Amino acid sequence: MGNSDRAIRIVIAAVLVGLYFSEVLTGTIGIISLVVAGIFALTSLVSFCPLYTLFGLKTRAKT
Repeated sequence: MGNSDRAIRIVIAAVLVGLYFSEVLTGTIGIISLVVAGIFALTSLVSFCPLYTLFGLKTRAKT
């Protein structure tokens, strides 16, 4: 996973968490947004996305 991909995932996760705690997203949608935020944060921290492997995507720059 490339650095820009990781940064975008962290930003999206932070926005989703912020929307949940500011009560913009509530109920089931709020819980789903927290789960998605957690997945985005985890995959960006370990630099690996299982879906990229399944679909053959690569966002890391070639060296």
